[in-house]
Amino acid sequence: MKIFAISDLHLSLGGEKSMDIFGPHWENHWQRIAEDWRSKVQPEDVVLIAGDISWAMQYEEALPDLQAICAMPGTKVMIKGNHDFWHASLQKTRQLLENHTYFIQNDAIELGDFVFAGTRGWKQWQEEGFTPQDEKIYRREAGRLRLSLEQAKKTGRKIIGMSHYPPFLANRGPSVFTQCYGEFGVETVIYGHVHGDFTKFHMEPRIRIENTDYFLTSCDFLNFQLKQIL
Repeated sequence: MKIFAISDLHLSLGGEKSMDIFGPHWENHWQRIAEDWRSKVQPEDVVLIAGDISWAMQYEEALPDLQAICAMPGTKVMIKGNHDFWHASLQKTRQLLENHTYFIQNDAIELGDFVFAGTRGWKQWQEEGFTPQDEKIYRREAGRLRLSLEQAKKTGRKIIGMSHYPPFLANRGPSVFTQCYGEFGVETVIYGHVHGDFTKFHMEPRIRIENTDYFLTSCDFLNFQLKQIL
């Protein structure tokens, strides 16, 4: 079993939200991702999707995007991103998923020798404009991560972490999220959210904090190809 990862698909297959407005490199981005996906992934493999799945606001709008992901080979494991406004009910979301496609929220999923856990996360307290409302969301997301990791720990399997927001501080320092991953012995975490001038943000393919490797999987950072992490 191989484990691949990608994030920030920003699909709008049934709508009019084109990612081309963010630059020509986004043109036909889902077609390019899907072609690479089919060339790499076997039925026994796992693909992790770290949030920002669809631009949709309602389930009806998100359905073509979810169906496209479900139709892809392998087992798919997803978490929520900051733009996934369509995801209003965990039960409803899971009812729409098929063909070995799963959504994590406050829990974890066992696949083979691994267990997958994580949460959306939030911007870090040191970022500009961090408000009391941000702090409330930040603490809630930290609690959700702990719930997910506690569930994963019970399985005795090797834990792979998933976050949408970068779990560490802008200066690569530790945060509540990285400390939690470290406490539960998580060695591999994927994250996304970051786009644009990756040089400006000093983003790297892998950032190591203590004993955990953090892999950036934003699809534009990966040139719209899946990244094999294990």
